[in-house]
Amino acid sequence: MVKAVLGDEEHLKAFEETLASPSSPPCQAQVGLVVGKLSSSSDRALVYALLPTPLTDAAAPACSLRAAPKSKPSKGGGKAPSSSDASLDFDVEWIAEHARQVSRMLLGGMSVMGAYVWASEASFKATSPAVLSQVIRAICQACYGSASGVRLLVHISYSPRRWACRICEVASGSLRPCDFKYSKLLASLQTFRCTYNFEIRLTSVQAEPFKKIILKAISHLTEEVQNARALVDGQLFSEEMNISTEDPHQVDFLVPFKNAVPVEECSLEGVAGLIRFIGSVSALAYLGPKESISEAISDLKADIVTSLKSRLDIILDEADDGPATAEVEKSPSQKATQVIFHELREPYSFSFPRRVLIPWLSGTYVCDYLQQPETAEDAVDRFKEVIGALETAVERSSILEPESAAAACSVLESFWDMVPGSGSGGQGGSSKLKDSHSIQKDDSSKGQGGLNFSIVAALIVLLVALIAGLLFTGSAGYPI
Repeated sequence: MVKAVLGDEEHLKAFEETLASPSSPPCQAQVGLVVGKLSSSSDRALVYALLPTPLTDAAAPACSLRAAPKSKPSKGGGKAPSSSDASLDFDVEWIAEHARQVSRMLLGGMSVMGAYVWASEASFKATSPAVLSQVIRAICQACYGSASGVRLLVHISYSPRRWACRICEVASGSLRPCDFKYSKLLASLQTFRCTYNFEIRLTSVQAEPFKKIILKAISHLTEEVQNARALVDGQLFSEEMNISTEDPHQVDFLVPFKNAVPVEECSLEGVAGLIRFIGSVSALAYLGPKESISEAISDLKADIVTSLKSRLDIILDEADDGPATAEVEKSPSQKATQVIFHELREPYSFSFPRRVLIPWLSGTYVCDYLQQPETAEDAVDRFKEVIGALETAVERSSILEPESAAAACSVLESFWDMVPGSGSGGQGGSSKLKDSHSIQKDDSSKGQGGLNFSIVAALIVLLVALIAGLLFTGSAGYPI
């Protein structure tokens, strides 16, 4: 249960000054995302940064003031409506889409924790709590696929100037106040890195769509990662271990041997093909003060899995957004998502987007994913659009590319590649079966010939032995 919220003093105060600066465009209301961490080992929430939601495709703000409805003045000369009675109006879908894209770019130990609102005290109070909780619920659904848990709603009031934080129970929509304090957070984070190599093999059955098959592979990988033991700076992790303050820390995962094969993979009934999901994922996690090392290890494991899911989402998004044109003009993602497994007659391989790391605040990084034709400059453009421009420009040389061009690859092999004696090629199924039978027939005839030769040789050896025995016996019966 979250009882207190700590915000990074340096960044949040600088952000507030930017909002209130006379040189900034006048803004009566603004909405954005709260990025930080809900610590599992304490009752605190850590706020690292606030990210303004960009303008919509129609160049409209995601948050605006809605004028109060005009009412007829009472006979007693009641109070006339004023601009201070205006409530806040949100473009919920646009805010949720921004949250989804930001969540995809965050590394282990960081997440979208809710929303902030820059507005006057009167406008915020005039807004229904149901409207505010609807924004939080949409963010939670877009980032985590469920409307549960607790998130933050931060109100920055400019009239009067002050901060207020509320805890939102996503399921019920209730808002309750909590303490908000400043602290030095980003400067005290410790970095944990790992490179995880994997190879998952599993069968696919007919009528399984592309997304379901890849999610099944990721699910198998998730189980493998969760059961892995960790080496931290070369030492086997234990709850009692202490690490140095040097940064970053290297983590390696030891995967146990597989003692059993899942039941679904022991039978070839209904099998359409074989999937080899192979690659290498570079993962990062950040550990805050007063947090245990086990949290960093858990965050690294989660980062590996969420990274692969994000890459799958990118492939599916590109396939959906691409034009429905001729086969030649289709993108690799479109071709991959339209593979029909039981019709494959030769292996089909496609690569996942690879992760790049972009420098962010106080030595931390966020990430982006590059498709085959994209470059680091494309990642910088998306970073500026989704995260927001920094005070200093991002240099191309500062972007880290820890993964190779084929960071994760999926190879889809047809059913015929699983049948003994059949090779990969463009032949039809009947001809492959015919070739398989002929190969078996040739092998059988060769085996039969080898067997006959062995029998004849054995008989000759036996005959020679008998003759030698008779000669020896005869010579022994007649003394010289």
